[in-house]
Amino acid sequence: MKRRNFLHTTVATGTAALSGLLPNLATAMSSNQRKRACIILWMSGGPSQTDTFDMKPQHENGGEFSEIATNVPGVRFSEHLPGLAKHADKLAIVRTLTSKEGDHERGAYLLQTGEKMGGPIKPPALRSRLGHQLSPDRTTLPPLVSIGSDSFVAARPIGSGFLGPRYQPMDVAVAGSASPGDDIRSGSPASLSVNALSRHSTINESRWQRRFQLWESFENGFLAQRQNNGLRSHRGTYENARDLMSSGQADVFDLSGEPETLRHRYGVGTFGQGCLLARRLVEAGVACVEVTLSRSTIGGSSWDSHTQNFPAVENLSRELDAGFATLLEDLSSRGLLESTTVVCMGEFGRTPRINANAGRDHFPRAFAGVLAGGDVAMGQTYGKTSDDGMQIVDNPVSIPQWLATICAATGVSPNDTVMNESGRPVPIVDADPIEDLYV
Repeated sequence: MKRRNFLHTTVATGTAALSGLLPNLATAMSSNQRKRACIILWMSGGPSQTDTFDMKPQHENGGEFSEIATNVPGVRFSEHLPGLAKHADKLAIVRTLTSKEGDHERGAYLLQTGEKMGGPIKPPALRSRLGHQLSPDRTTLPPLVSIGSDSFVAARPIGSGFLGPRYQPMDVAVAGSASPGDDIRSGSPASLSVNALSRHSTINESRWQRRFQLWESFENGFLAQRQNNGLRSHRGTYENARDLMSSGQADVFDLSGEPETLRHRYGVGTFGQGCLLARRLVEAGVACVEVTLSRSTIGGSSWDSHTQNFPAVENLSRELDAGFATLLEDLSSRGLLESTTVVCMGEFGRTPRINANAGRDHFPRAFAGVLAGGDVAMGQTYGKTSDDGMQIVDNPVSIPQWLATICAATGVSPNDTVMNESGRPVPIVDADPIEDLYV
């Protein structure tokens, strides 16, 4: 039991016992318990820490942006993150993530699995591990969903590994793009869709039922002669998709009923609308949602800013700020923030030194990640880099430690084990969490 939960329970139980209200307390506590969840905001391409959460305004490496005060004394962000600056008391900014993987694919693999690429066994991504731990029972909704993922980083996507197809994310694609404009809140919001939940217009209900019955007869005959957990898991995935299509729960993916003012506050691009969908999904019981921000709605700028870094980071920061800040407000107003951990990270950072093309190159030595909600010890920065941003001078955080901390903040013990494909128990993350970052 977490320290905070222990204290809350102990004090409440003692008070209730003295007043003779213990039965009512037990009922209230049971009804208020919410399923835990995690939302991962994946900054594909590697965002510049020097231009967002670890600025160096007094040094030539600081670049073009100014910094602004936040609602936490002494903590300052980029001028292009004004929404998040108002919610710094809900954030823990880790400024000293560090690795040796400066390649996009290898860096993303490490950040998402905690392991180096090339091992004999394919490990599941963090999102799959969290989905597995937080959704032990089969439900109609998938345990995890990926929104707006792209192929920028990896030719070989990082999947569910030995956890099987049940913990492969359901992909939500872009059905219609937002209208471009100078303001990421203007234009028409992007449309998101799940292709797997739609029948072709020529397939009516009767024809669909006959097709499923034919499929089921083949499956029954095939599985009757084969005892294989992987095959049965694959069948379960199909059955879940069918149930989701017919249960009405697929309506959670439809954003059209959300107020237009709220949709525009999130931002009209894929990322902003993805953050809104993430809130809807965790509210409905989905354990883990990943939302990707790789390219800006404005001009297609990328976090991989080898050239013209500052216009790219400005555009992307505005989208990140609108989506992330509104997500925090929305979760908080609905009583979901305490049960939902929000993570913002990319595969590495960018060089503090500005190159000859006004860009910043790959820099895994020292970069930033952000935590919020759940059991996060919020309202702080952790770790310190040198005045020029080139070195870590206090509290380096390895990537396995970072992933273990995400687990701990989401209520998952990183020391819990699951069976890999060789039948051996392996920990969720083979590292200890940073105790100062969670309660």
